[in-house]
Amino acid sequence: MSQTISVELDSQPIELCKLLKVANLVGGGGEAKVVISEGYVAVNGEIEYQKRKKIYNNDVIEFNSDFIEVICHAPVIETPIKKRQQPTAASPKKNVKSKTSEKSAAKVGRRKKISF
Repeated sequence: MSQTISVELDSQPIELCKLLKVANLVGGGGEAKVVISEGYVAVNGEIEYQKRKKIYNNDVIEFNSDFIEVICHAPVIETPIKKRQQPTAASPKKNVKSKTSEKSAAKVGRRKKISF
């Protein structure tokens, strides 16, 4: 049996996977991403595969015979896109060659612990 769920948001847009979680149609974010990538979710009548698809006011999402209607009266908030910094004439690209010593060449087959 299908039902229509109205979700009122304080700000827009919201990512599709987060909307499925907010509407309690999935158990968690991982499940939301799987059902979207498998093609079980439609946005405004078309199958959507983008997990982070931005959803806006009056969009209708269909999943598992349920419908979600998004309601938001706040203006759209877009995040700025970061641009890559281009090298300037003052700071040209440097050609960096990797140096391998005989000692490290002998350790090729060993695992190296990397911490972040």
